[in-house]
Amino acid sequence: MPRILCTVILLWSSLLSVEAAELLKADVANKQAAAGSVYLIDIRRPNEWKNSGVAQPAHKISMHQNGFLEKLARLTDGRKDAPIALICATGARSTYLAGELEKRGFTNILNVSEGMFGSQAGPGWLRRNLPTKPHG
Repeated sequence: MPRILCTVILLWSSLLSVEAAELLKADVANKQAAAGSVYLIDIRRPNEWKNSGVAQPAHKISMHQNGFLEKLARLTDGRKDAPIALICATGARSTYLAGELEKRGFTNILNVSEGMFGSQAGPGWLRRNLPTKPHG
């Protein structure tokens, strides 16, 4: 039993030591992306883009399609220190992907954790009436 407890404590402490992406409110992400100081990436599926539209200053790079990392590298000229803000529907996928990108050496990942539709982090892009564009 003590061995299992030690293993659990070690795993828990390693999870706590992982740096989480900085959280960014949707209105701040809009201003920064519009000013060109951050790359806003909508990581949802194309059918989601079609159903709700896309944040006006966002680049559409679905995390669900092949070539995500290559497309991201082309957009940022391969810079792993480029400021990249991720947005999805409610913040779950952007949180997950932020961690995955950080594991791959990206150092300036931001998470729009309220997403397009809102979450506990905030009302979301659409409820804030921030600008959108149609997919297509």
